[in-house]
Amino acid sequence: MITRRGALLGSAALPLVRPAQAQTPSTLRIAMTLADIPVTDGAPDQGTEGIRFMGYTLYDPLVMWDLSSATEPAKLVPGLATKWYQDPADPTKWIFELRRDVKFHHGAPFTADDVIFSLDRTLNDKSPAFDRLGRSVLIAAVWPIVGYRKLDDHKVELQTKGVDTVMPSLLNRFTIASADNFEKVGRDWQAYRKSPSGTGPWKMVAWTPRERAELARNTDYWNKDRIPKSERLVLLPIPDVSTRSAALLSGRVDWIEAPAPDTLEKLRSEGCKIETNAIPHMWPYTLSLLPGAPTADIRVRKAMNLAVDRDAMVKLLNGLAVPAAGCVPPDHPWFGNPSFKIKYDPAEAKKLMAEAGYGPTKKLKMKVAISTSGSGQMYPLIMNEFIQQQFAEIGIELAFEVMDWNALLNLMRQGAKSAEGAPYGAINVSWNTMDPHNAFMRFIDSQQVPPKGSNWGYINDPEFDKLANEARSMSDPAALDKVLARINTRMVDEAVFVWFVHDVWPNAISPKVKGYVHPKSWYVDFSPVTVG
Repeated sequence: MITRRGALLGSAALPLVRPAQAQTPSTLRIAMTLADIPVTDGAPDQGTEGIRFMGYTLYDPLVMWDLSSATEPAKLVPGLATKWYQDPADPTKWIFELRRDVKFHHGAPFTADDVIFSLDRTLNDKSPAFDRLGRSVLIAAVWPIVGYRKLDDHKVELQTKGVDTVMPSLLNRFTIASADNFEKVGRDWQAYRKSPSGTGPWKMVAWTPRERAELARNTDYWNKDRIPKSERLVLLPIPDVSTRSAALLSGRVDWIEAPAPDTLEKLRSEGCKIETNAIPHMWPYTLSLLPGAPTADIRVRKAMNLAVDRDAMVKLLNGLAVPAAGCVPPDHPWFGNPSFKIKYDPAEAKKLMAEAGYGPTKKLKMKVAISTSGSGQMYPLIMNEFIQQQFAEIGIELAFEVMDWNALLNLMRQGAKSAEGAPYGAINVSWNTMDPHNAFMRFIDSQQVPPKGSNWGYINDPEFDKLANEARSMSDPAALDKVLARINTRMVDEAVFVWFVHDVWPNAISPKVKGYVHPKSWYVDFSPVTVG
């Protein structure tokens, strides 16, 4: 019997492209870890991987990432906004000057009206543009904004509740959809998804849910240096790691995310390149800190952090990870100087568990929500099995609820207090740490509890709130680094997460693929890549 995933790899399952066309040198075929095609309307689901494949391809944000270097950390640069600055008369207001002579894929010009429309979509439930589903994805990027208005066709004003110098960096995840296209499709977001229009370097040609998406290069893209060199980009959702690796070895795809660790030598022997880089991305357990939860006890949280041999986990993954000791690596300016050292110390872990009231006759039983695959989830099944075995040695019995990545994200957005979240002591959701908000504030700020943010476990600590507010008031980068280092220090000392590893985002790539740059980023620029 042929499975659906297996069928996707056969030519009969590729109805949107003729077989000869699918093999032309100008078509780049990528096997994603996702189980479905991300939403196409400018509010991509499926986590940050959705932004990578269906956000930054079809759309642009006001503030974007420079992804051209494999050696320097990615930095924020102008996107659809050419500059932004605080109003000298009121520093809670930011002025964004917009790029001129930009067109959406269907031909309409980009103006301030599109920015206001996209903000209405997320923040104004009285607007015809309001999109409840889109809001759930986009709110994390615009939540500090309490007011906004058009100043002229190429200038908008965004206002925050107080002084917030971090807000502009959040906008890298806020892509701009077309007000004109929304009217053309009858003010219907479902219809917009079928006829998407952004300003990005790729245009949608065709897509079939759970099967494939085909994008064509936008020859009219406003940044002439980033017009794609390949004519087509084909995205295939293949969540099974073995199936992805087999697809590359058979020549049915040109690029796969997260190859099976035990296939690396075989892939290399066939001429494939295994591309990795140290990227800002952590793979933790997010813990419930609600009163009465076992993990509300800091002794239990510290024991969990001491129970896992991270070097052994990296070895299990054939080197495709880096041990973690906090939200960022120890050589990062945001790491700080925690007094609690995350390491493998099962004897100390058992001692802490005993102090917390657990032992041979009283095991701690905990349910953890995990995914089968997904954005940055690396190899969740084998990694969680390894953790389960290690936790068992200190008296913690883990039971896993395994679900689709999007279902896990929906659970995360509901929080540990919800009826859906209450049965779980932890969730295994990986996180990018590229900017201050995504690295820290969305977890430790009490304002960021669901549905507004990612504080799933309800961390509610006045010191964390104070540090978050202090960070948002900083305009000097060096001063901001120091505050963020204090946040990471306190997060580790309070053991609010269980940190396991940092991702290196491994990609296995056919020798036919040229021009690829593996940036120090969760994102990637597909524009310079060619095949053949």
